[in-house]
Amino acid sequence: MVDFLLFLLVVAIGYLFGSFSSAIIVSRVFSLPDPRVGGSKNPGATNVLRLAGKKYAVLVLIADVLKGVIPVAIARLFDVSPLTLGFVCFAAVMGHIYPVFFGFKGGKGVATAIGALFCLNLILGGMVIATWLVVANYSRYSSLASMTAITLAPVYSAFTIGQVDIIVPLFFIAVFILFQHRNNITRLIDGEEPKILFRQGSENSIADQLTQPETKILTSDEVQEENPGEKPQPQRHKKTVRKKTTGKKTAEPKKPQTAKDVNPKE
Repeated sequence: MVDFLLFLLVVAIGYLFGSFSSAIIVSRVFSLPDPRVGGSKNPGATNVLRLAGKKYAVLVLIADVLKGVIPVAIARLFDVSPLTLGFVCFAAVMGHIYPVFFGFKGGKGVATAIGALFCLNLILGGMVIATWLVVANYSRYSSLASMTAITLAPVYSAFTIGQVDIIVPLFFIAVFILFQHRNNITRLIDGEEPKILFRQGSENSIADQLTQPETKILTSDEVQEENPGEKPQPQRHKKTVRKKTTGKKTAEPKKPQTAKDVNPKE
């Protein structure tokens, strides 16, 4: 009975921590646009990046990761079983996806899941991150990388933790995160999902490259088609100023006389 009550306690802690929507809280504190209304309407770090910039997006990302780390760390203090820790991870992700404090409308839960998995097992968390990087590098799809990494987490746990029962809560995490990515799956099938742009020689981050609009150089005919009422402006060329050279030769400066020049016999 005591173990069951302890199980309910740590799971409730995980859900309540996850229910603090970092994107909404940061947006309210700093008077930013509501991420549930603007952009992709997803209260997550990526949408905050799109609406407010990198500084606030980093705050949201760190807070989302900590929402997974802290409840698992608290549960470890009670010396609970790995299975219970797995359900604490699941509860934290559920709190992020369905936050009780914000009308049960939350984000996709990837950052919170990664934080929880890292606290559950460092090797497991590292394998999930490595999977994301590999898939993102070869496919150029962030959503596909997230879904692949989280889906493989239950498989990785069998090798890193060594207990089969831990697969159950991690499997539920993968199912709910995949469900939150259902629109991304549809766009992937239709070929409409935006790709990550890895530009060589660019100092901008991947997130910056995704948010920057593409620029296109238009010809005068294309400008006329897009703006029929405007006349194409002629291109202006910079005038090059050339220095005039005269035919007179400039006298070379005389070299100072040395002692040998004055007395050549010496």
